Amino acid sequence: MSETKYTKKVTIREIVQFFKFEQLTGDDHALDRWTVVPDINRPGFELCGFNRITEPRRIVVIGNKEIEFIATMTEQQQRERYPMLTDGLTPAIIITKNNELPPILKEIAEATNFPILRTSLETYRLIADIITFLDENLAKEDTMSGVLMDVYGKGVLLVGESGMGKSETALELIRRGHILIADDRVDVQHIHNKIFGHAPEIIKGMLEIRGIGIIDVEKMFGASALGEKKQIDLVIQLAQYDPESEYNRIGDEAQRFTRVMGVLVPTVILPISAGRNVAVLIESAVTNYRLQEIGFNSAVEIRGRFRRYAAEGGEE
Repeated sequence: MSETKYTKKVTIREIVQFFKFEQLTGDDHALDRWTVVPDINRPGFELCGFNRITEPRRIVVIGNKEIEFIATMTEQQQRERYPMLTDGLTPAIIITKNNELPPILKEIAEATNFPILRTSLETYRLIADIITFLDENLAKEDTMSGVLMDVYGKGVLLVGESGMGKSETALELIRRGHILIADDRVDVQHIHNKIFGHAPEIIKGMLEIRGIGIIDVEKMFGASALGEKKQIDLVIQLAQYDPESEYNRIGDEAQRFTRVMGVLVPTVILPISAGRNVAVLIESAVTNYRLQEIGFNSAVEIRGRFRRYAAEGGEE
């Protein structure tokens, strides 16, 4: 179900290209610095001369407050404290709100080819955007076997033993207007306590149908039939129908979950037998899940009807 996880990193070059930051110091090689930490550092302690033990590889953000404090520092204090901010482990410094780069900081950064960047963004907005970007790009990854679809706006992961018809069901769902994210192998990421899935680049947009082979979904159904990434909201497990097994009949049974990278995802077990229209059943399961999200529960409704019927003198 899972593969080896790899340590990921994000280079300053990727950040500059994504956010279109202005580069104030450092040459092109300086942008090869990198971070593995989805967080930032506001350097209040360092500017005060206290080089506390902190997480290395954090991007330093200098906003209005830091610029105002720097204006109160002597030249000697600046020369003593800036090296703490531009050492070998610090990825980069970003100055917000188009503030001016302090001349001594520029001098020290240029001497060590250290990258200082600038943006017009407010400090709070930059921090939120940077952390989100790093969180997504540094998120732990795993791989699952299954088919990920976007059905009525919900990310649905179809799982089950080989030969259960997951890809064929996906094909029917695509024909009915739903969206394919990934077939056979789904790369999953844990971001903000949610699980997102996408297709590996090598099989993106492809669907394997036994007896036909590999089909190109975009060529057959158009670009709107494919999606890039989707949060996994619901797992539907396709299982061969077993007359001896107990299946959900009313809907008030204990909710099932699948643990994906530590996150519990609601799960429905869907028995498969001849004559069942699986695509329609999946659409119904997703619609029922959406109704439950807004507080409507069919099991509660039917039990309420029975109680009212009995109260009116009917037979249970």
